[in-house]
Amino acid sequence: MADFTSSFWDGYIALVTLLSIAGCAVLLWSQSKHRVTLDADGQPQQTTGHVWDEDLTELNTPMPRWWMWLFYLTIVFAVVYLVLYPGLGSHAGKLGWHSTGEYQAELKKAAQDFGPVFARYAGQDLKAVAADPQAQAIGERMFMNYCAQCHGSDARGNKGYPNLTDRDWLHGGDPGTIKATIMAGRVGQMPPMGAALGSDKDVEAVVHYVRNLSGLTADPIKVAFGKPKYAACIACHGATGTGNQALGAPNLADKTWLYGSSRETVMETIRKGRTNTMPAFGEFLGEAKVHVLAAYVWSLSNPPGAGSPAAGSPAAGSPGDVKQVAAK
Repeated sequence: MADFTSSFWDGYIALVTLLSIAGCAVLLWSQSKHRVTLDADGQPQQTTGHVWDEDLTELNTPMPRWWMWLFYLTIVFAVVYLVLYPGLGSHAGKLGWHSTGEYQAELKKAAQDFGPVFARYAGQDLKAVAADPQAQAIGERMFMNYCAQCHGSDARGNKGYPNLTDRDWLHGGDPGTIKATIMAGRVGQMPPMGAALGSDKDVEAVVHYVRNLSGLTADPIKVAFGKPKYAACIACHGATGTGNQALGAPNLADKTWLYGSSRETVMETIRKGRTNTMPAFGEFLGEAKVHVLAAYVWSLSNPPGAGSPAAGSPAAGSPGDVKQVAAK
């Protein structure tokens, strides 16, 4: 890709652009010359001599002069535009306009118009913001713009993207943790464990043991063989497989599987590992906007009137995009 960042391409684009405009001008000029052909009697011939279907004759009639000048005008406009605005490689244009500057101006105006609205919520408790109908409406629109691409418009996620409406969280589902996740992002990584566990038969035995932890169908004999091999996973997922929120290691004993719970999928995860990334939005949105968005995300799994899970229970967990998978 380094070839496409060379300064050569600036000159190349500028040259092609100018040659194209000049070529259009030359072509237009060449076609604007009305060539009069004389017939056998020495009189001007009004046709090209091409006849189809016995009586369909092609006339030798030039375009109207006003039409020709209109084409010349478009060429002049193109040259003036390229002098004033960017379009010739790295040439910035005499007016100094650029799309980045316009974008920054739009952001500045938006901050002036909507900044006071977000500032009003910035000092409030996240749970109080989540209970405010106007803040909820704003948070929902922000979610649709920035989060729905991964988590879906209903926030129920998809394969590889967590469901934000349940109470299964990797790092804890309290409002503060959710806000921290949206601000700074998260990287969830399940290292490849195939080599550490041994052969494919050993990996398969661990798969059956892990599926058994979730109450899924598993071969009892392979479960027995997989239990001692599971010792390689205890450091992250714990002896009982309930995970570790401090590490973001998922609970293997519940029914939540980000990539699927089939034997083949779990085996692939253990052998090759998984890496999930929740991008950081703090710099892009700013803390005030993230505050409102975090309140909305928290409300998705804590609707009004719903009870809160007990602290430390498997239902407690982490922020939105941070429900990343390690072995699950």
